[in-house]
Amino acid sequence: MSKTILITGAGSGFGKGAAIGMARNGHNVIATVQVSPQVTPLREEVEALGLSDRIRVERLDLTDPYDIQQAVGWDFDVLWNNAGQGESGPVWEIPLDLVRRNYEINVFLPLDLTQRVVQKWVREGKSQGKKVVFTSSMGGLFTPANWGTYVSTKHALESIAEALQQELAAYGVKVQTINPGAYYTGYNETMADNAFRWLDDSKNFTKRADLRKGFDDFFATPEGKMDAQEMIDRMIEIVPADEGKFRNVVPLTIEDMLKQHQLQAWENRI
Repeated sequence: MSKTILITGAGSGFGKGAAIGMARNGHNVIATVQVSPQVTPLREEVEALGLSDRIRVERLDLTDPYDIQQAVGWDFDVLWNNAGQGESGPVWEIPLDLVRRNYEINVFLPLDLTQRVVQKWVREGKSQGKKVVFTSSMGGLFTPANWGTYVSTKHALESIAEALQQELAAYGVKVQTINPGAYYTGYNETMADNAFRWLDDSKNFTKRADLRKGFDDFFATPEGKMDAQEMIDRMIEIVPADEGKFRNVVPLTIEDMLKQHQLQAWENRI
């Protein structure tokens, strides 16, 4: 059955690829982007692909209350909270204003949108068969050094999604998370760069060269640069589906690694 899906953060990466894929599969997509200059290029790309009848491109800046108000008024079946941003660097030295902002973007703003949408569905008696999806991360289930700020926001999303699943079951609203590995979309690489705008060798204990080497070594591994199309193909299946797993980790090797990590956490010693 065809669904109408609202995607936040559809201007690039997973969101853009999945918007196109779901439209090709017969779904209607409201592909939202953060800033106005992204709107026209994406509309032109959608038109060139012959998908203008399936994909509607709109601006949705989650920090803009008027954008939020407008989006809540749209009619759709699935809310996919995909937009996000990440801060990197050691949590014992990162400026706290950056931590707060990362939580605002990744946790509070999607929760605000979700609350407004879900309450509208319930208030209008239209909640049966609706769905909320969160793009979490493999980092929502474990914490590597120097990624603690970002992945802690994803840990928070995991808890919020799990609570929502229980709370909204009686109203017929389904909730899922998608937990990608380190796929190569440019997102992780840009996030890694963020630490270097504040990390100062004259002030911080963590040295820029050491942190850069750690990031570069990770991104040079096969696990640090996986083909994003694999994740997009799975998202195209997961997001519109009426049935499926609550948590969706891709690829399977990452799921196995995370399960092993969580088992080992019980034996972790100081």
